[in-house]
Amino acid sequence: MKRVVRQSKFRHVFGAAVKNDQCFDDIRVSRVTWDSSFCAVNPKFVAIIIDASGGGAFLVLPLHKTGRIDKSNPTVCGHTGPVLDIDWCPHNDQVIASSSEDCTVMVWQIPENGLVTSLSEPVVVLEGHSKRVGIITWHPTARNVLLSAGCDNQIIIWNVGTGEAMINLDDMHPDVIFNVSWNRNGSLICTSCKDKSIRVIDPRKETVIAEKEKAHEGARPMRAIFLSDGNILSTGFSRMSERQLILWNAQNMEEPMTVHEMDTSNGVLLPFYDPDSNIVYLCGKGDSTIRYFEVTDEAPYVHFLSAFSSKEPQRGMGYMPKRGLDVNKCEIARFFKLHERKCEPIVMTVPRKSDLFQDDLYPDTAGPDPALEAEEWFEGKNGDPILISLKNGYVPIKNREFRVVKKNILDSKVTKNSENSSPANKSASPTPSIKSEAKLEEILKEIKSLKDLVSSQEKRIIKLEEQISKIAI
Repeated sequence: MKRVVRQSKFRHVFGAAVKNDQCFDDIRVSRVTWDSSFCAVNPKFVAIIIDASGGGAFLVLPLHKTGRIDKSNPTVCGHTGPVLDIDWCPHNDQVIASSSEDCTVMVWQIPENGLVTSLSEPVVVLEGHSKRVGIITWHPTARNVLLSAGCDNQIIIWNVGTGEAMINLDDMHPDVIFNVSWNRNGSLICTSCKDKSIRVIDPRKETVIAEKEKAHEGARPMRAIFLSDGNILSTGFSRMSERQLILWNAQNMEEPMTVHEMDTSNGVLLPFYDPDSNIVYLCGKGDSTIRYFEVTDEAPYVHFLSAFSSKEPQRGMGYMPKRGLDVNKCEIARFFKLHERKCEPIVMTVPRKSDLFQDDLYPDTAGPDPALEAEEWFEGKNGDPILISLKNGYVPIKNREFRVVKKNILDSKVTKNSENSSPANKSASPTPSIKSEAKLEEILKEIKSLKDLVSSQEKRIIKLEEQISKIAI
């Protein structure tokens, strides 16, 4: 009998690392032992958690700023403890959240063209956890909704627009939470925990709607993510310390739909999922391989496609959203692999002869517009992602400035009457004159920092010239 090979347009996905001059070099990647990806990417910037003395910091680099990164490069540095996780807002490419060992979550607004000076003033600080906060993830379809999970075993869901903790899930996990994943429209979350259980939770009703104990028998950390059809894919370890990939039906988690045994490496497998192509990429921490699988609705459901291997092990990994890819080159995924001292983009392409737009590779994908406001989601509404076509490539929109409307007790006393007459005032933006003043101040600050930079470089040049003249003599 001749073995029939399953047909798939992704069977020949080809991974390649970019040339050296397109890497980000000389970066002190964080040495924290936390199992997060240490890297977050969007169509404008790459953010990387780095080693920093006296607190926590991360770099934010425009994607085109490749090559050697100077030690004096500005950082985002407001945390007092090491940064453990970072996540770009899916609805505003200038906004990033970070969580830290200092028990806080901070939300930052990055200037349009990247950082000119170090940023130490967050737009908002979210305080509510009593231990370090190792996980943050933005809601996929509602604006300004952010989830954080800490080592105090609690999950908090914030309305970042007001800086308030809206939902607190503090009695569902008896041990450390390894990861949290939203489903496609953000109505449910699934979590993996150190007690070896996977839970499906309705966060607004604060109830566990499905639970699988001992999803993976091994003691090492596991991960669980939602797929677009509502099923759950988990990675973990068997009792014999073999790495596993398991697919679960969220409606009935008694028995797995399929189990893939892989190898006996001890690196945690970080899953990255593309809902458009139904491909799952598994990147092992400390591995030098990215494996990819296609998930279909026919048994055995999870089909191994191929693997991309390189010499260097990965310390962490960033995953580009679909709208940041180059559709002209049939690129279906781009990873940003962290080495000890550099960040190397890895491009996954499907070889095609035609130069035309390949609509079978690029169905409409989730765009940057939110389907709901935060208040609507907290009131119980759901919204599917608003899709965009990638036919002519993604053109970034001008992002609005992110503002937090803090409910200040003093303000409310002064303006109680006016606020009662018009609740819309709360979210109204300041008058244009104040806005333009702030903008002017920002520009002046940038000019001053550039002047300082120029004068310090001039001094350095003079010093070097003196040293050279001494040598010449």
